[in-house]
Amino acid sequence: MAVTEPLTPVPEPSLVTYTNVIYALHALSALIGLTSAVTVVGSFVFGLPSIVAVIMNYARRPAVRGTVLESHFRWQIRTFWFAALFALIVWAVSLPLIGFATLPLGLALIGLWLIYRIVRGWLALRAGRPMYV
Repeated sequence: MAVTEPLTPVPEPSLVTYTNVIYALHALSALIGLTSAVTVVGSFVFGLPSIVAVIMNYARRPAVRGTVLESHFRWQIRTFWFAALFALIVWAVSLPLIGFATLPLGLALIGLWLIYRIVRGWLALRAGRPMYV
């Protein structure tokens, strides 16, 4: 007897649209960081679009349980909180140990990681695939 993966219910189209809006808000935060004096990380963690997106994630999390969208919500929430954690670590390590010279490099690397996570997640959502974290 072959073992198969459990069937996941097809998510409601409105929840797929909702998830696309969340990715769009995160992408807007990254774009604001790229096109302004703010860093991508700063705009992502402290910018209104990403904060609204994470609140939206938490608000509708129960509605997506058991669907492919649950993995996207987890991906989006973890992206936000890990970005905040990584930025705090880079800031804390750069200042006393190495100095301000490495802070921009660390923030740039986190910014690239953020853009990667947004693009990878959004492409997977458009293809109807879950995000494996």
